[in-house]
Amino acid sequence: MDVSSLSMEQLKELVQGLVDDRVRELIGDPDLGLRLGDSLRARLKESLANSSRLSGEDVAERLGLRW
Repeated sequence: MDVSSLSMEQLKELVQGLVDDRVRELIGDPDLGLRLGDSLRARLKESLANSSRLSGEDVAERLGLRW
């Protein structure tokens, strides 16, 4: 690829794509694509079936955090 022949818009898109890829590499989810264990899958299903929820404020208060 001859970068000098790119328009400003093409160059901008190229750089943006490269930066996006690099950021994903640095802070992406290291578990992405891995299978969930059976015990975790069961806990998640149980949690989703439970209709009670805590608000962000409640969680922060329980943890002693300022929200």
